[in-house]
Amino acid sequence: MTVLRLFNRLLSLPMIGLIRLYRLVLSPLIGQQCRFEPTCSRYTEEAIRRHGPFWGVWLGSIRIARCNPWGGMGYDPVPDDPRPRWMRGRRSGSPVPPDRPDEP
Repeated sequence: MTVLRLFNRLLSLPMIGLIRLYRLVLSPLIGQQCRFEPTCSRYTEEAIRRHGPFWGVWLGSIRIARCNPWGGMGYDPVPDDPRPRWMRGRRSGSPVPPDRPDEP
């Protein structure tokens, strides 16, 4: 196991523990309020496990921000690529996105 993977795992475990503590203690008191499937806490836990603590917390925060009366609802799985859409098409070292031609 590399040092970076060990560091990510050590950061992930307390975060997942806090999420599980939330589900055990606070969630029963508040009730089922999530508009999405899987719930926001399960989504964040899966995102942390799949993509590490940084991207997992990022995805979970974005998901919680979408959970409002004007937001969406329904099935919303954790994406395979955690990066924002504007970063996905870029090649490393390329200042211009590949879908835009160079302008003179």
